[in-house]
Amino acid sequence: MNAFATQWLPSYLIPFFTLSYPTVTPKNPDSFPDSAYYKTGIQDACLVITCIAVMAILRDALRLGVLEPLAHWKLTRDLFNRKRLGVAKSEEHTNGHVMTNGVSNGNGHISDDPRPTPKELRKVHRSVLRFAEQGWSVVYYTLQWSFGLYVHRNLPTQVLEPSALWRDYPHIPLAGPVKFYYLTQTAFYLHQVLILNAEARRKDHVQMMTHHIITIFLMTTSYFFNFTRVGCVIMVLMDYCDIFLPLAKMIRYSEISQFACDMTFGWFLVSWLVTRHILFLFIIVSTYRDVPRFIPFRWSAEEGLYSSKTTWTAFVSLLCALQ
Repeated sequence: MNAFATQWLPSYLIPFFTLSYPTVTPKNPDSFPDSAYYKTGIQDACLVITCIAVMAILRDALRLGVLEPLAHWKLTRDLFNRKRLGVAKSEEHTNGHVMTNGVSNGNGHISDDPRPTPKELRKVHRSVLRFAEQGWSVVYYTLQWSFGLYVHRNLPTQVLEPSALWRDYPHIPLAGPVKFYYLTQTAFYLHQVLILNAEARRKDHVQMMTHHIITIFLMTTSYFFNFTRVGCVIMVLMDYCDIFLPLAKMIRYSEISQFACDMTFGWFLVSWLVTRHILFLFIIVSTYRDVPRFIPFRWSAEEGLYSSKTTWTAFVSLLCALQ
């Protein structure tokens, strides 16, 4: 992609389609030995903008072209089947008596209408929209968590031994997969902020906006301050349980199975407890305890060192706010 962009795109467009600031690969990298390596800089925002645009297109294409038609077909089919079944049962039990569903005339004539009412159709429409919205979240989090897990497994870090996150700081330059993972994740949360403000406000608007703003701030500062390894671990932990809550909602809105919905929601609760309140707590404790042990409080842009007591305190506080 880099070679293609360099040959065919004007120079001012290249940063929008490639990773910027390529540099020499370290002699003995501790991760991704076969990857290209990059520095960080403000020009990386160009690729983030492109990713936001691509996500907006993919979201609408998936929602309008796949998820909404699928949900509409399934829900309307189920609705018509229920209505026809109701009519059939009414016919079987009608014997000239007054029916509570509007069938009555004393001569056994059936007046049941199998067509859905406007109220029923509005309910189907709402469920279709909700199903499609949750479907985008399931697709994104599944793909991005899988990619994040690949990145994490190739870094010399472990969730249960988080002190490795701070050793040998600063972790620069960045391997291509790490840089791409960070920039696409940042683009996603910026895209989510745009969606929250573009669509009708919901009851949890303030809470979601606060969460996204804190997340974006932490991702941006950790990226430019060279704390990307802890950021990668946190994003993998955060994304896992975010797969299952929207999946449970999809099952509920599509009326597939209440049992399947309950099981999926139950797994979400378990994964949420483990990743957000146990493993993530390991990271917070390590940030508080290990950063002063392994990283000197020194600010030197030339060396890539951006550690001070102020940044450390702010980092710990914002992680606690996410908790």
